Amino acid sequence: MHILILNGPNLNLLGQREPQIYGTNTLNQMEESIKKVAQPLNVQVDFFQSNSEGAIIDTIHAAKDKGIDGIVLNAGAYTHYSYAILDAIHAVTTPVVEVHLSPIYQREAFRHHSVIAPACIGQISGFGIDSYRLGLLALLNDLEK
Repeated sequence: MHILILNGPNLNLLGQREPQIYGTNTLNQMEESIKKVAQPLNVQVDFFQSNSEGAIIDTIHAAKDKGIDGIVLNAGAYTHYSYAILDAIHAVTTPVVEVHLSPIYQREAFRHHSVIAPACIGQISGFGIDSYRLGLLALLNDLEK
């Protein structure tokens, strides 16, 4: 299996940005944590982060051609208003699991709604970097069906 972990805006600032909400782990530490889960499962994991909506969309579109079997996506704030990312997920056959570090349903009201959720096979939020590990395992389980 070949999985892409795709991160959206401001996730490059993990460990610095609002650590009381997003934790103290950096993006690199989160990636290393995911690699530790993926390696014994013989899963190849690639990582991409962008603050640009267009780059995220281009990455979703190109995933299948790059041999990606599934995507774990934290679209950041784009989760709540990017119909373009929703359309990109709908446009491809690559399954996507939506993840969030913080418990989005316990935060500001605008964060309670995900416009991308209808195109995803599932959503995991509120477990810090474990959301990514759980998302990866859920995606692998779905792909094995």
